[in-house]
Amino acid sequence: MITLDGVHKSFGANRVLRGVNLTIPTGESMVIIGGSGTGKSVLLKCILGLVHPDSGTIAVDGKDAGTAARDAFLARFGMLFQGGALFDSLPVWQNVAFRLLRGSLKRPKAEARDIAIDKLRRVGLKPETADLFPAELSGGMQKRVGLARAIAAEPEIIFFDEPTTGLDPIMAGVINELIREIVTEMGATAMAITHDMSSVRAIADHVAMLHDGIIQWTGPVSEMDATSDPYVQQFINGRAEGPIEAVR
Repeated sequence: MITLDGVHKSFGANRVLRGVNLTIPTGESMVIIGGSGTGKSVLLKCILGLVHPDSGTIAVDGKDAGTAARDAFLARFGMLFQGGALFDSLPVWQNVAFRLLRGSLKRPKAEARDIAIDKLRRVGLKPETADLFPAELSGGMQKRVGLARAIAAEPEIIFFDEPTTGLDPIMAGVINELIREIVTEMGATAMAITHDMSSVRAIADHVAMLHDGIIQWTGPVSEMDATSDPYVQQFINGRAEGPIEAVR
């Protein structure tokens, strides 16, 4: 579904991506791991078109993601943001139905509300949550609302940016289970970036480690723990000693 070939991106003298090659199969869940500042978010932004690569190609479903067909691509994806990114001034149902109330996906208001309530149920929230405002919700509930919004338009591709950041371990486990269930149900292609190894093991089919601007290792999640790659082993086991230098 998504193919990156030789993707480079620099910001001044800072070479963030140095030739990223990666394939995300259709209907599979790929999780990108790596330390802070290794370029995971930049890579995601390049795929979304928020940042333009200096060189290399990014193809979605065989088509160049940077072409005029970009609007059609954007209509196919959903996004769960790291901080929730809910609109404080809108009630929950309008947050969930945000894309369904405007643009090419616009639906009648009553229909959009019904869809929003259905998606809220899917993530374990009661219909009465629909008329609350984000400030009235706990962090875990806000994350669920963000997930409901990500799936409201039945996307083919879903991106998850640090989906469990700021959650306690129990709620993080609940969100991981929801993500896995929903991605499987929808048959969607998923890409997540995370530091949380419990998330990796819960939601990944494949794992790719980004380090020093390249994909250092990639493979099925079932092979991650047994790989001899020293970068992966240091990262997944949280060791201070190894080829990855800790920033002090």
